[in-house]
Order: sequence, then C-alpha cells, then structure tokens
Amino acid sequence: MRVEQVTDPIVYHGEGPVWHPGWGGLRFVDMLAGDILTLGPDGSVERRHVATVAAVVRPRKGGGAVIGVERGFALEEPDGTVTLMPPLWSDPGVRMNEGGCDPDGRFYCGSMAYDQTPGAASVHRLDPDGSVEVVLEGVTISNGLEWSPDGSRAYYNDTVASTIWVFDYDAASGLTHRRPFAEVPGGGRPDGLTVDADGGVWTAISNGGAVHRYSPGGVLEEKLEVPARKVTACTFGGERLDQLFITTSQEDIDTREDPLAGALFRADVGVTGRPVRLFAG
Repeated sequence: MRVEQVTDPIVYHGEGPVWHPGWGGLRFVDMLAGDILTLGPDGSVERRHVATVAAVVRPRKGGGAVIGVERGFALEEPDGTVTLMPPLWSDPGVRMNEGGCDPDGRFYCGSMAYDQTPGAASVHRLDPDGSVEVVLEGVTISNGLEWSPDGSRAYYNDTVASTIWVFDYDAASGLTHRRPFAEVPGGGRPDGLTVDADGGVWTAISNGGAVHRYSPGGVLEEKLEVPARKVTACTFGGERLDQLFITTSQEDIDTREDPLAGALFRADVGVTGRPVRLFAG
C-alpha cells in the first residue's frame, strides 16, 4: 500500500475528512482556523470560514451539513447559510473536537480542554429535533467515533488512553457496555477513525506517522506509513469508496523537520468503505 500526497501542506490542523456525493466528494476541516475545505475533482481546494472552530462536518439528510463548532453545533442550509445553535457551555477552555452520526441519524461530537485537562470533556448528542444530550463524561481528548457495518457496535477513541474502545449500540439505549477493543502499541495516540465494509477499524496515530487497521476482533493487521508525523483522521472516498483519505496537522510540529505536515494524503488499501451516515435533522 502506497500513500500518495494529494495537496500541499495547506492546513494548520487538518481533521475530520468525510466523503459525500451530495456535496461533490471530500470535505475536511482546518479545525482551529474554523474553516471547511472541499477537494475538487481537479485537485483544487476551496476553503470556507464557518466559525471560530470547525471541529467536524457531516451531511444532513435534506441537504447542507451539521457542524461541530467551538462550544456546540451549527447547521448549514442547502444554500450555504450557516446558523450557530446556542452554546452548550460557557467555559472558554473547552472546545469541540470530533464526532459522527449514528445509524439512527443522530449527530455526536466530543470535546477536549485546550490544555488537555484529564476528564474535563464529554460527548454530546444532537438529535434531529434539536435537543442535546450528554452521552459520555470524564473524557480527556474525544476523538474518532464510527459504527460497525451492522450498526450494533460503535468504536471510539479518547486519545490519551492509547486504547480503542467499543460500545454496544441500539437506538433505545444508545452507547452502552464500554470496553477495550484494542491497545495501540508503543504508546500510540489514536485519533480519528473509520470502519471499512468488512468491519475493519482504521485509526490515525497522531504521534506515529501512521494509520493502523484492526480486524473486527481487535487484532492489528496493517500499518500504513504516512510521510507526516501527526496523522489526525481518515475516511474512505472516491466513487467506489475504495480510497483512504488521510489528514495531517502542523500543530506542535517543527515543519522544517516535517515539511509535509498539514498535507492531505490518499492510499489504495484494497478494501472499500461505507457511505457516510447522514444527520436526520
């Protein structure tokens, strides 16, 4: 498996790549700039500022997108208008960080303290009717969240733990029975993750210049090396969902020693992904 560079190092803190044919392909965020970027078919990139922080973006069923912003959520209409919802907290030291949609069309976003205070963060769920519920507390750096192909399990990263967690899931009970799914070797810090059509779990290793694939049973099967140290997230894209797109970051990186930090990468990894789950609100 060979990793191909797609863009120059154009972001400070790239995150949250997601492929959706309804908006023409791949979007990802420059999180701390508050920008959403769209990759064009010709390799060009369009950048749009939406908020102080743009933590994660997912498509809405009726068009537009739902966005995790610094202290809560925002809704993008099909015409591109962005409306910020009321903030969920007042503490300026905590911000949203990553998330995704469950099989029932609800949007989750987890937070973190800017100074990474242990246990200061949580995971919030935005329901289609606009109500919000805290579904997980005591988090430090909430990161990747994605469901198994059959929707019965959810995989989750709290980066400092060097552990990928798994929950049971159903619509009525939500996320239950949290337990370790896999330990990341060597103190690796698991960041954003995605799940392929065979149930394999792909997670970015933010201090290791790599993406790991774990079998549905939690066994490390692949290590995909990326030519930038701080690898932040990955997703499947392309018309056949057969390409793995990978974001990277320049945050706390000496770019003289790591000149490709902040670039977007792509790899053909021999498996396909699944279509993104849409927010039903």
